[in-house]
Amino acid sequence: MKNFTGNLLFLDRSDINTDEIIPAKYLTENFKEALRPHLLEDLKIAGFESGRDVKDKQAIISRANFGCGSSREHAPWALEVNGINIVIAENFARIFRQNMFNCGMLAVELPAADINDIFLTFAPGPARLTLDFAADCLTLQGAGAEKKYAYSIAAFDKSLVEAGGWVDYADKKY
Repeated sequence: MKNFTGNLLFLDRSDINTDEIIPAKYLTENFKEALRPHLLEDLKIAGFESGRDVKDKQAIISRANFGCGSSREHAPWALEVNGINIVIAENFARIFRQNMFNCGMLAVELPAADINDIFLTFAPGPARLTLDFAADCLTLQGAGAEKKYAYSIAAFDKSLVEAGGWVDYADKKY
């Protein structure tokens, strides 16, 4: 199972699409590692600089409809190769969400009220995330505060994450 603990990257915007996660011009790359320097390079949020802000982050907090747009595994791969294995948002585009689980990564959905609370309490950071996978609980620490947030994911998706992704799951089961 991948690491789901680490420093948070706050992306305070809805509708972050897969072209902003990894621009289409890099989809011809044959190796995940080639995607590393291009993560979020086209994302437009006031004050955000991908080269500076992605460094040393292991988790993303965002708003609604994260991963919308074109369906491509490259978007989760670009996150993964940068050490980001968990994205927390109000909701996700269906294919992006499933691609995350298929790669053994977590797409955690929280109610809008919890997302708002996280941004009000912890943004712009620094803040740190700790995950209790067995208890389905996130703990955030920063700005002199610590808060816990419960989440849930489907049992099959949880199995994919535990196995390390779809390929490892299939190897163990079939």
